[in-house]
Amino acid sequence: MRIVSGMRPTGKLHLGHYFGVIKNWINLQDNNECFFFVADWHALTNKYKDTSDLKENIYDLVIDWISCGIDPSKATIFVQSAVKQHAELTLLLGMITPKSWLELNPSYKDLKFNLFFQYVRDFLLGKGIKIEEDTIRQIVHDSFYHKKEIDFEYLKESLIKLSVDENLSNEIVFNLKEGDIGKDIDTYGFFGYPVLMASDILIYKAQAVPVGEDQLPHIEITREIARRFNNLYKPVFVEPKALLTEASKLLGTDGRKMSKSYGNTIALSDDEEQVNKKVLSMKTDTQRVKKSIPGRPEVCNVFSYHKFFTDQETVKQIDLKCRNAEIGCIECKKILAENLNKFLLPIREKRKELEKDRQLLDKIICEGNEKAKEVASKTMEEVKEAMGLMF
Repeated sequence: MRIVSGMRPTGKLHLGHYFGVIKNWINLQDNNECFFFVADWHALTNKYKDTSDLKENIYDLVIDWISCGIDPSKATIFVQSAVKQHAELTLLLGMITPKSWLELNPSYKDLKFNLFFQYVRDFLLGKGIKIEEDTIRQIVHDSFYHKKEIDFEYLKESLIKLSVDENLSNEIVFNLKEGDIGKDIDTYGFFGYPVLMASDILIYKAQAVPVGEDQLPHIEITREIARRFNNLYKPVFVEPKALLTEASKLLGTDGRKMSKSYGNTIALSDDEEQVNKKVLSMKTDTQRVKKSIPGRPEVCNVFSYHKFFTDQETVKQIDLKCRNAEIGCIECKKILAENLNKFLLPIREKRKELEKDRQLLDKIICEGNEKAKEVASKTMEEVKEAMGLMF
C-alpha cells in the first residue's frame, strides 16, 4: 500500500511527536511504500514572517526522523518545496475546488480560536487576574462557535460575570475586534492550504494517509477534490483513505497537552541533564505533599510516564509503594529520569552522528527528492492530458 504523510519543520521534535506520529511511521515503513515529506511550504502558511530558522529546521526534522528509526532505504524522505509538481497540481486543483469547501474547513477557525484564547489568557495574567485556564478557554470557545460570527458581546458579558472589570473586558473585546490578532492567517495561502495538502497526497496516488482524528476533514476534502477531478475529466486520482492513528497519551510535564507553545515538552534531542531537570519539575499528585501521605498513581503525571518508559514489573511495584507511602515523589522521578534517558540514548547517539555528516543528510534528501519527483512527474503528465493541457 502506498502511504504519504508529512510534518512541518517548526523545530526539534518531542516525545509527543514520537508516540503520536513517528512510532506509527516506523511500523508502516516495513510493509508499505511510504513517502514522508518535510512540509516546508505548509510551514509558511502561518510562519511566513520569519523564515530565518527554516533551513536548519528542515535538517533537524530529518535528523530526528532518522534518529528515531525512519529508514531512508525503506521510506522515501524528501522536502516538499523540492518537488515543484506539488505547486503545479495545487494551482490546477484550485481551479476546480469550490470556495465553500474551504470555508467549511475547521482548521482555519480553530487556529484563530487558539490565538484569541491565548490573547485573553495572557492579557488577564498581565493584569494579575487569576482565572482558571480551562474556564477562559471555555468562554472563548463558546463565544467563537455557538454562532456563525464571533459573539463578542457574549465574551464581554462572560468576563464581567467572572469579576473582570467592565473597562478591561471592553478593552479585550476591542483589541480582538480591531487589533491584529489572527490577522496573520487571513491570507490566500492559509485559506487555500487544504488544496495544497490534497495535492501532496494525490500527486503520489496515495492509498492511505495516517492522521489523527482532528485531521479527518482534510482527508475528506482531499477525497472530494479527487472525486470532482475524476468526474470532470477522467479517472486519474485514487481517493485515499484515512489511517486513523491514536493521539499520543503522553502529556506535557505540567499535565497539559505536550506542546512547544506551553513550554512543557521533553525534546528527543534533550541531553541527560535537561531530561533530569524537566522530570524533577514534573507535577505529581497534588494531595501528596509529603512522602508519608499515600499517593494516587492514577492521577499522577509522573506515573503515566512510567507506563511508557519503565518495565511492567517495576511499574507494578511503584504503584503499590506509592499507594502505601513507601516511595517518595523524588525517588519515583529519579527512576523515571533514568529510564527515560535510556530510551533517548540511542536517539541521541544517532543524532550526533548525523549532525556531523551534513553530506550524508544532503544525499538522503536529494535521493528522496528525485524519487518523489519521478512519481510526481508521471502523475502530472496524466493530469495535463486529462485536462487538455499541451505542455
